[in-house]
Amino acid sequence: MTKITTALVLSTACLSKVAAFAPPLLQSKQPSSLQLSSSPLDTANKPTELPDSLSDAASIAANACHQLFLTGGPMTRCRVDFDTSIGDETYTTLKSSTEFMQQFVSSLSLACVDGAREQKQQQVMKLVEAKAELREVQEQMDEAAAFSGDDEEVFKESSEQSDLIDKLTQREEELMHIITNDGADPATDSWEGAKVRIYFPDEGSAALARRDWKSEVPSCVEFSSCGGVQVADTSKDAVILFFCPRASEAEFVEEILYKMEEMRGDQLMLTVMVNPLLVDMGVTGFGMAGRRLRERLIDGLVPAYYLRTLQWGALTRVWPQLFTVWQEDENESSGYRLIKAMDRLPSNPEVEDIYDIENGEMSAPSDGFGLLNALGDFVNGMTRL
Repeated sequence: MTKITTALVLSTACLSKVAAFAPPLLQSKQPSSLQLSSSPLDTANKPTELPDSLSDAASIAANACHQLFLTGGPMTRCRVDFDTSIGDETYTTLKSSTEFMQQFVSSLSLACVDGAREQKQQQVMKLVEAKAELREVQEQMDEAAAFSGDDEEVFKESSEQSDLIDKLTQREEELMHIITNDGADPATDSWEGAKVRIYFPDEGSAALARRDWKSEVPSCVEFSSCGGVQVADTSKDAVILFFCPRASEAEFVEEILYKMEEMRGDQLMLTVMVNPLLVDMGVTGFGMAGRRLRERLIDGLVPAYYLRTLQWGALTRVWPQLFTVWQEDENESSGYRLIKAMDRLPSNPEVEDIYDIENGEMSAPSDGFGLLNALGDFVNGMTRL
């Protein structure tokens, strides 16, 4: 009975880990209004709520991208912007959004790639069994190590105990290997299906991900870098993600995007750019070159998810809902109060004006924010991209 109880407890804990990777539609919780809709477009005029946590944000972003694919079909292009730095430049954008990216990629892979969820569940069960067996093995090792005696009969039994300890030690190492890899075994869990590929800005970042992300993302995820010699087999790529692509990688991003769309056709479900910074004064400029790049590569990206924290609140959006501006408010149960909903991304000056108007520090313009639109568009082009 004790062994069964232990296994059930471990199973519950580990299965919750799979649920954490799953998009909201795939988790067993009370469905939101978005999930109950027959079509995501039914929520187009509804304000976007703030996520409960980083993990929740990653799941919501993955679900939005998946819904975009289901609505728009193959070769959908979209973008995800996630910035919780509040202007703190201690870490690079790539570094500060790594944890979000890991969970976002995991959720998106489980939603989009056939067989990924089933393999993850199998790995979780292996992990449950390994933890339960490890406890038994360690108990047996403790009992064997406590055996002692002086006569000849005891000596023979002691020799047998020594052999048993050797076998238990070997099994302990095998179980620890399974647990360390979260139930995954690289030797036997090779992936043969569709793949999700992440392009990092440079080979150094991609190499670190190959080392550190393997236990964090499904087996269908592979890692590449922008530039350099491309030797990876991309013939099974179904989802492509560009993680924090910079202006210096814009040419490569564009080349890979067109190449993969031509090669994979309808087998390419999604292209997602996460925190793209593809226009920069020092590299592409904001003149004709920057404008053409924006028209070819950036303007066609659907903003699937947006979350930016502010000194006094946050700005967010989930496709196809409205952009919303939130202010911290200790009187609200969530800690935030909705102060504005818009059908487009407001510029930085507009966001500050929304805050000032809400708090009585300036009067609302008679024609809304019409007078600020031209300035807002210019500022977006100069700073956001």
